[in-house]
Amino acid sequence: MAPRSGTCIVVGASSGIGLAIARRLALEGRKVALLARREGELRAMAAAIDDALGRQAAFPYPHDAADLDAAEPLFARIEQELGPVDELHYVAGVMPAVALDEFDLAKDRLQVQVNMLGCIAWGNAAARRFLARKGGCIVGVSSVAQDRGRIGRPVYNASKAGMDTYLEALRNRLWRHGVQVTTIRPGFVETPMTAGLPLRGAIAADAAAERILRARDRRRAIAYVPGKWRLILFAIRNIPSFVFRRLSI
Repeated sequence: MAPRSGTCIVVGASSGIGLAIARRLALEGRKVALLARREGELRAMAAAIDDALGRQAAFPYPHDAADLDAAEPLFARIEQELGPVDELHYVAGVMPAVALDEFDLAKDRLQVQVNMLGCIAWGNAAARRFLARKGGCIVGVSSVAQDRGRIGRPVYNASKAGMDTYLEALRNRLWRHGVQVTTIRPGFVETPMTAGLPLRGAIAADAAAERILRARDRRRAIAYVPGKWRLILFAIRNIPSFVFRRLSI
């Protein structure tokens, strides 16, 4: 692969898929702004990337994705310090455990803030700049959970569906101006967020990152990771509602 230049932002970069994407972007030759809430882990991961490459490629910026008003000024600060950003990866997400008889507004609010509104805040900040520059790439990591209203995590499903629809609308606005928007729908991936869940056939976070960047390179509008989930989700979407409500998924 030919070396790339420019600056990337990865929101949700201290672990899991976000960290794996950040590592691979750094390997491409990019300057990578790593954003995450856990400052200690974030700085340690940035230092590890730099040590592995023998140069400074990873730049930690502590940030809570639920702090929506911080997105615009932090985007501006990153560009001032690292140069113009031409690629945004929004990978931040939360998925708290929810009992079937639990309806907790605090948990619900956090999921909407991080999973959907955080994506909107950072997507808007990127879109405004990329539109003016007639180029750039936005990658949003959604979920296969966006397709139906499952009983296990209603608001997680809803927040990812909202994120998915926002990214589609952004793509439809920006494609004619040379801006790429790619939506990623991962299936089962081994990450700290999914630790302890019975996920048969889960892939490693780095394998997911490899597929995500391949979808970016191919300018895909929507990519399932791994690709088998496209067929699985086609089947699930076509289960009649009166049957689906009886399932335990």
